[in-house]
Amino acid sequence: MESSKDNKMSLTEHLIELRKRLLRIIIILGAGFLVCFYFKDFVFEIITKPITQVLPADSHLVYIGVTEAFFVYMKLSFFAALMLTSPFILYQIWKFISPGLLPKEKRYVIPFVFFSTLLFLGGIVFGYAVVLPPAFKFFISFNNQYLQAMISFREYLSLFVTFLLGFGLSFELPVFIFFLTKLGIVNAGMLVKQWKFAILFIFIIAAALTPSPDALSQILMAIPLMFLYLVSIFVAKFAKKQKKQNSD
Repeated sequence: MESSKDNKMSLTEHLIELRKRLLRIIIILGAGFLVCFYFKDFVFEIITKPITQVLPADSHLVYIGVTEAFFVYMKLSFFAALMLTSPFILYQIWKFISPGLLPKEKRYVIPFVFFSTLLFLGGIVFGYAVVLPPAFKFFISFNNQYLQAMISFREYLSLFVTFLLGFGLSFELPVFIFFLTKLGIVNAGMLVKQWKFAILFIFIIAAALTPSPDALSQILMAIPLMFLYLVSIFVAKFAKKQKKQNSD
């Protein structure tokens, strides 16, 4: 049986390693931020498309504070940099936790980074392309001769980032289940047995994260999460099999 005893680190070594990984993440995020801020108008056009394409012809986003536009552009650039550098960030997270893993488990670094990035960005793209347009269309439908839409760029960006980050993180469910199975907290049988509660929880999450109260937006978010829950059952079976092989 293989062991990770030789790889055990003291508390001080863990803190030094954590500082090194955080420093690298900060540096790459800073570089990504500068790039995204330089192309802020292009990033702005992409990020505001879900709302601008449903606004009336005579409407546009507004800002009401002298410094508001500048700081919102900074937040926008940071969010874009986070997506751009997510593979590197996930790799640094893996490198931090890898000393506590068995040698056989360390070979998961490439699949971990690849699937974590794919699921995170996939969740963001799905929310951006599939869920946000009908949600904003619903909200803008109240625009009429008595009510005119004057949407703050700051409020829109806050909603946009919160919603899409929630989508991206929720799509990490299979990766999360993989590690919970490795730790012995869950297993495939438990996931199958509790599927009714899982579906209820998924719809609660969908209702909380979707910006629109209509059922369509919530269903559009719940369907991929239910599919990912099904995928997670097979992931749990795979993780249990790998755990058994590593313990032989």
